[in-house]
Amino acid sequence: MSTTATAYYSQSLNLWGVLSESKRIINAHSRHFLALSVTFLLPLSFSLIIYPTLQSTFFPSNSITTQQSLFISLPYTSPHPNKSHFLLPLLYTVFVLLLFVFAVATISYSTFHGFYGRPVKLFSSFKSTLYSFLPLVSTLLVSQIIVVLILTLLALLAALIYKSLQLLGLEVSFESKYFLGFSIFVGIMIGLGLIWLQVNWTLGGVIVVVESKWGYEPLQRSAYLLRGMKGVALSMLLFYGLVIGFLVWGCSTSVANAGQASGWWSWAFVLQIVVCSGFITLLMLHNVAANVVLYMYCKALQGELAFEIAEEFACEYVSLPFDYEKVPHVVSVVQV
Repeated sequence: MSTTATAYYSQSLNLWGVLSESKRIINAHSRHFLALSVTFLLPLSFSLIIYPTLQSTFFPSNSITTQQSLFISLPYTSPHPNKSHFLLPLLYTVFVLLLFVFAVATISYSTFHGFYGRPVKLFSSFKSTLYSFLPLVSTLLVSQIIVVLILTLLALLAALIYKSLQLLGLEVSFESKYFLGFSIFVGIMIGLGLIWLQVNWTLGGVIVVVESKWGYEPLQRSAYLLRGMKGVALSMLLFYGLVIGFLVWGCSTSVANAGQASGWWSWAFVLQIVVCSGFITLLMLHNVAANVVLYMYCKALQGELAFEIAEEFACEYVSLPFDYEKVPHVVSVVQV
């Protein structure tokens, strides 16, 4: 004889609530998310750490100069670059893009179903990429085109101002402290603008996977759903962005130094790569899952998470005493 039950929770709509809920879902299906992480996120983390070292290894220098790599400065010169110098970055970019899209598609799909207590299966998660791959790529391209257009317009505006000052007979010195201060101010404003765009587009990938939208529409809907929750989205962006960025930079530097000091196949070199890749993979997993949870909270805040949905799932799943983590989970939002 089976019993049915629905668990109703009132979660505070803040960063801690989102992180706690994403952790609950991951722990409830730990083996499933471990398999997805090992398949997609672990190679992505490994490549981010090892790429600067590979670049310096494949393109050794004949003379001593310094070129800024992806995260660290490595010795590298090539007075006459050939096609091979552009082939590796191109292949690396395609590799990272594919892994990123597959990871977002599969983890978002699994987290969405796990939120409701539905069973999650690897085959279904992998199958979801067939429907989400092209929409995710198109949405990513649209977002990058918008960013490039904005930066191009700003560059044209700066060039127009510079030419106007010259026509007025004013000389602009690029070594002037005033010009340096103005450039720093403009750079900060551009950075804040890009962060604002990224905050508004936080839910774009989740919307593509869950609602089957693509192009500009997911970006527009993401900005709509995040009304009243942009502070949480900004906190998530800063938290995961700074932590992951710092780890990638620190680990890539440490790995390069360990490889040069003790050899590329030493235990110290391999151990550092394994440990660093594991930490970055875990953070990326929680980041994608947290975006899905934030999406559900935003829908609840906007009144789109109807109570009838919870009743539909409540009659389909059996709640067992040892299965607390996998019961259907519903967000209740109380506005005072």
